[in-house]
Amino acid sequence: MTPFGQRLRQLREERGVSQKEMAAAIRVSAAYLSALEHGRRGQPTWDLLQRMIGYLNIIWDEAEELQNLAMISHPRVTIDTAGLSPEATELANLLANHIHILDKETITNLSTMLRQAYKKHRSLR
Repeated sequence: MTPFGQRLRQLREERGVSQKEMAAAIRVSAAYLSALEHGRRGQPTWDLLQRMIGYLNIIWDEAEELQNLAMISHPRVTIDTAGLSPEATELANLLANHIHILDKETITNLSTMLRQAYKKHRSLR
């Protein structure tokens, strides 16, 4: 499951709506909506995301959160390390090959470190 799929399911369930009902309302198949929620499909299109937001009747912060989650929730990630250091390539490969053995705490710690590095990088520009 992706962060987007998890949040989408939570929002749908909070409103007491079935996948079938929501799928019909936003003009997709129930199978497609299920695949989005389970992380077997990539990002929804901008148009579909807007239909979801409208259907779920969410505004401002919640809508922005759902959009941001969609952007970071592709279930099959490709990392291009061409031109980066050997250490960066090694890190990318280690993560790709061994992410399945990491516990939740380790993943949280790595995510926090990467977010901090990104914020630092942005502030130096």
